[in-house]
Amino acid sequence: MIYLDNAATTRPAAGAVAYAETFLREEYFNPSALYGGGFAVRGELEKARAGLLSRLADGETYELVFTSCGTEADGQAIFSCARRGNAVTTAGEHAAVYESFRELKNRGVEPRFAPLNRDGSVNIEALLELVDERTSFVSVMHVNNETGAVNDIEKIAKEVKKRTPSAIFHSDGVQAFGKIPYRLSGAVDLYSVSAHKIGGLKGTGALVKKKQLALRPLVFGGGQERGLRSGTENVFGIVAFARAAAEWGNAEEHLPHVRRLNEMVRGALENVLILSPEEGSPYILTLAAEGLRGEVLQRMLWERGVVVGTGSACSSKSRFSRVLSACGYPERVLDGVLRLSFSPQNTEEEALAASRAVNEVISEFRRKI
Repeated sequence: MIYLDNAATTRPAAGAVAYAETFLREEYFNPSALYGGGFAVRGELEKARAGLLSRLADGETYELVFTSCGTEADGQAIFSCARRGNAVTTAGEHAAVYESFRELKNRGVEPRFAPLNRDGSVNIEALLELVDERTSFVSVMHVNNETGAVNDIEKIAKEVKKRTPSAIFHSDGVQAFGKIPYRLSGAVDLYSVSAHKIGGLKGTGALVKKKQLALRPLVFGGGQERGLRSGTENVFGIVAFARAAAEWGNAEEHLPHVRRLNEMVRGALENVLILSPEEGSPYILTLAAEGLRGEVLQRMLWERGVVVGTGSACSSKSRFSRVLSACGYPERVLDGVLRLSFSPQNTEEEALAASRAVNEVISEFRRKI
């Protein structure tokens, strides 16, 4: 099998799972317990927290709250900080942000959506026009999960705060963490990440926040995670997340290889429209076979042992991509979308074989119609 749907989820890192298994079979104590085993597990949890935070930010300025996933991290940021006036985001956000913004209207906050450029990045000038003195919160994703377009969130955050210094700035970094070289410098207040995009396990995420920023919990109870996320911590998932991030390594290490894979596939594909920008994240390559159905092509590729996506897995029940529609593509293009997404473990041989398979199924499908 050639697996090229890594933007949806990655193969769990074997070393991370093996290491974390100890916390299922032996060190299974509750980290809130006051005996020796509980203290030891709590120590491992805090070690994992510090290790993950160090990959993104200065521990003197930022702290990290563990969540169940990137979606929860996004939701906590939004519903904690967008509590008055208006809140601004983009038309290209993951459903975790987009649908949460739609919910804000029911809570008395006006949601505002900035338009996209053709490549899926936000139109910065249009976004800034939506920011005014009543804007309490702005959220702009770091890497678009459907096209791979990279938003300059540092630049955008600074421009937002020039206009409204009190506005809180958040970014969904789920497709960027471990893949795009980046460290929080102070302009961005909140940043969401997810374990299963870099070899960790589904069910674990985190929200990185400025220490002085007051958040409200979404989940109430025993006061875990400094009162910000109650519930017994998923030690197995957290420890695996930290170990997977360590095994994954720094973003700079993998970029040349993944860029090469992306370039090879771009060069080998025939009779398709490439929707992903060349200067975007090399981990995502989205294309369209105009006039064909992407889900049919996806199934044909599966039968050939090649696994690809048709866009965001969280929007798979919709015929057309909301994000790509916002980019301005017509239905003829939207119907035929495939998303290939890479990992550092993919090989050049796999990239070429997948390219041949895509060309073959497109030709076969066109002959049938």
